[in-house]
Amino acid sequence: MSEDIPLAATNISIVSRLIFMWLLYTNKSTNTYSLMFCILSIISSSMWLKYAIELKIYSLIYRSSSELGLLGISMFYILRNKIVQRRNNILPT
Repeated sequence: MSEDIPLAATNISIVSRLIFMWLLYTNKSTNTYSLMFCILSIISSSMWLKYAIELKIYSLIYRSSSELGLLGISMFYILRNKIVQRRNNILPT
């Protein structure tokens, strides 16, 4: 019973990040607020990961490390879209 709640919370967290990534992909997002969300979430997840490692809370280690990976991918995707958009606006068509 005590393992069910952390496992469910971890799965919900990962699914929510995957939905966020899907929305970024389908909208070709260059949104600065989404980028700021990713950066702040990466900082937060890094802090949680450090805490979880110190206390050996494996479900939180799994969640935080998964989030770090998914948010990192999202952040780079947004930055890539920003670069492509900037190039397209600068280059003559």
